[in-house]
Amino acid sequence: MESIFSPEVFNTVLGVMIALAVVVFFALHRITAGYGMMYDRKWGPALNNRVGWVVMEAPVFFAMLLLWLLSPRRSEVAPAVMTCLFLYHYFQRSFIFPMLIKGRSRMPLAIILCGIVFNLVNAYMIGGWLFYVSAPGTYPDSWLLSPCFIAGTLVFVAGNVINLHSDYIIRHLRRPGDTRHYIPRGGMFRYVTSANYFGELIEWTGYAILTWSLPAAVFVLWTFANLAPRARSLHARYESEFGDEYTAMRRRYLLPFIY
Repeated sequence: MESIFSPEVFNTVLGVMIALAVVVFFALHRITAGYGMMYDRKWGPALNNRVGWVVMEAPVFFAMLLLWLLSPRRSEVAPAVMTCLFLYHYFQRSFIFPMLIKGRSRMPLAIILCGIVFNLVNAYMIGGWLFYVSAPGTYPDSWLLSPCFIAGTLVFVAGNVINLHSDYIIRHLRRPGDTRHYIPRGGMFRYVTSANYFGELIEWTGYAILTWSLPAAVFVLWTFANLAPRARSLHARYESEFGDEYTAMRRRYLLPFIY
């Protein structure tokens, strides 16, 4: 365990992930990931959307849990609280969110496999930092009363609320049996096309603040690199389907008033 969390290996992984985030950001402006509203059979074999989300997201939940439980630092309070916030997000995303999905959409295996690999690397970065790489004493119990932790937790919770509320709006756009597309309205959809993605970006920004760590900041970078091009593609799709009705709303892609 110590060898894979040596500073040399860990910092190399962080460096590679930063570089890959930049590559992915530009690549996704040319390649639209074929899932959800943008599902495309050209991406190959696919699974039921509910199954796909569980298979893609559950591994990171269990990987992070194992990194915590196997660590000699597992009894430290502040890292444990930070880990619980991480696990809360992925428990909801792995086991609750998929059960709430309506319709019969499918998710390509290629997307699922890419998601699993990224999620496991993310668990390595954040779990590795909290329990193996950071210097002993980096997160004393008093960290939970620090401005970073308090402010970051408030931002994390706000992002989570936006994300969950936006998902709720999306789920209730259709009546049972209806397969048409509708424009999401209300909440942060007043300002951006992808309010659910905006919420997730805010959530992980809060996590980076409450941990005040480079690995969590790299995760924020990856979240933006992955979701910003996706939000732009969805914006173009809505403009194509709804024309002036949508463009008149003057929504940004992902960041209110900015992008």
